This record gives sequence, structure tokens and C-alpha cells, in this order.
Amino acid sequence: MKHFILFFITLFTLTLSAQETYKFTTVTDLETTPVISQGITGTCWSFSSISFLESEIIRLTGKNIDLSEMYQVRNTYPLKAENFIMRQGKAQFGEGGLAHDVMNSVARNGLVPEEAFSGLFAGETKYNHAEMVAVLEAMLKTYVDNPGRSLSPKWRAAIEGVLDVYIGKNVNNFTFEGKQYTPESFLKMTKIVPEDYINITSFTHAPFYSKFILNIPDNWSNGSFYNVPLDEMMATIDNALENGFTVELDCDVSERSFSSKEGVAVIPENAENTMKALNRIYPEKEITQQYRQEEFENYNTTDDHLMHITGMLRDQNGTKYYKVKNSWGTDETRVANGGYVYFSEAYMRLKAISVTVHKDAVTKGTAKKLSL
Repeated sequence: MKHFILFFITLFTLTLSAQETYKFTTVTDLETTPVISQGITGTCWSFSSISFLESEIIRLTGKNIDLSEMYQVRNTYPLKAENFIMRQGKAQFGEGGLAHDVMNSVARNGLVPEEAFSGLFAGETKYNHAEMVAVLEAMLKTYVDNPGRSLSPKWRAAIEGVLDVYIGKNVNNFTFEGKQYTPESFLKMTKIVPEDYINITSFTHAPFYSKFILNIPDNWSNGSFYNVPLDEMMATIDNALENGFTVELDCDVSERSFSSKEGVAVIPENAENTMKALNRIYPEKEITQQYRQEEFENYNTTDDHLMHITGMLRDQNGTKYYKVKNSWGTDETRVANGGYVYFSEAYMRLKAISVTVHKDAVTKGTAKKLSL
């Protein structure tokens, strides 16, 4: 009888727990810049990566600098266009990209502050690249579908002209806080060294502790990723946050259990609880390496969005969550938590395609295996 009563009490407690609304306690909250909106663009890769670099500048110099996202976008489109042309249209062209596209751009073109290159013209307050992308895609299609004639060398200048009209002409020098800079000297001032940042992922279709080109559509530039076991990727995220490093994140946000409006992302154990779990705590699925791989290979996990991990929290049951900065603005009718989404550990294990971190943020054990 005593065992029956104990079982009933346990069951009752679990039932109550499943009905509790979320109550979060902050564990780690690293300094970053304000949440802003990417507008009507597919440039989350630049907004999230620039946010990541802004936090890195705070860590490295103590300076809080609003960097230009559109400067990197402006300088990446010509490369995307060239890749499309040289591959005779058999390549990805669109608004998407990954964190290493920003790092590559920074290495080539430096950094500039937002005040020097906003990507907006007089009277504009919101980014909208729909028309620009349509024009570029039509131009590129015309160039590659031009039978019987050689490709004119004028195409590069034409692409640059479109970008000048819609985003702005490149900036070569500017004044910031009373000092003259070039993009290269400004980069040096921030102490950002692009080569110090690495991409880490976790999939079994490539050998662990090696680099491979992650086969996802937005990896148009064929960037390489270090491949490690899932537990080690998660340990690297935790180690980074615990030691003052924020983390850049490529992830899947297409799940119904992801909600910027409710501010949480979870993986309920029972699918019937998917929508209810956006407001109340329900048991979550155990995410193994095998299940993660299966969901990636059957297209249930895709790289939809890039975001910026800036902290860690726990709910009232001790479950770990990650504080993830989004780039969808702060309108309270559309987003919660001031524009942040709290990812449960289960969601991160399943839906994090990859992360980008400073090499010093990697755990010692993993760093040794990767020869960092």
C-alpha cells in the first residue's frame, strides 16, 4: 500500500510539473548589442555573425561598437554571383549564407561601423531586398542562358551597379569617434582576427575529428567544418559560455515547437504536446547522435536560420536552456523576451546544424583532438 501511495504521489507531482508555466533563472548572460531587425531580407547570416563579432569586440577591447551588417552583404553578393556564373548556373544563388561567409568577407574587406555604411538610403528605415534579389537573379539567368554568344565581361560591372543602387557604393575611408579609418585599419582596431574563428558540427556521415564541407544548400562557398561527436559539440557551447565567449549558431527554426512569439524552442517527447509545450513544461525527447543524423538525412532538420547564443538559463526543474539572440526585432506582438528565444538543451542537440566559435572557446580535450 505504501508503494502504491508513493507511486501515486510521484505521478501526481509529474502531472503538476507538466502543467507549470516556464519560470527561468539566468545562469550566464554575456554582454552583447541590442536586438535589431533584418527586415525583409534573408541576411540572418550577416546579422547574427555581426552580432557575434560585436560581442567579441566587447570581450577583446571593452568597446561597444555597432557594426555594419550590410557592408558584408554588399561585398558577398559579387562572390555569390561569380560562383553562379562560373558554375554555369548549376549553383546556389539567393539571399542565404553562413557565418564563414561573413568571416571570409571580414578577412578580405575589413569591418566598418553602421554609421559609415547602413545599406539604407534617405527616407528608408527598413531593409527590403526582395526587388534587388529578383533583379540579380534575372540578370544572372540571362547571362548563363545566353546560347551561341560568349559571356560579356561587363556582367561584373552590371552586378556592382545593381548593388550600388540598392545597397550603396562601397566605403573606403570614414571617420569614427574623431579618427580616420579604412575598413582594414578599423578591423585592426577591433582586435578581431578572422582566422581565429572555427566552424564545428556533428554528423556521422563524415569522420569525427576531421574537417569536411558540410553539404547544405547555403554552403555555396564550400566552407569547411570540424566534425565532432554531439556531446563534444554541446560541451564546446557550454565551455564557451562559461568562459565569456558567445557562440554563433546555424539552426533549424521550422519546427512547430520553435516560437519567437512565445520565446521558447523545445522538443516534446510526445508530438501531441507540441503546441502546449510552448507555454508549459512537458517531458522532452532524448536526443541521440543517431536520431540527430536520421532527422538530418530525412530533411526534418534543415539549416533555416542563423542566430547568436549569448547565455544560459534553467527552468524551475533544472532543465538547461540557451539564450539565443534573434534578428527579428523587438515588437512585443511578434516576439518575446526582448527578441530572444530560449532553446532547451534537447532542441539545441537536435536542431543546431553548426556553431562558430573562437578557437580558444573549444574544450581542451576537443581542441587537442582537432590539433587546434
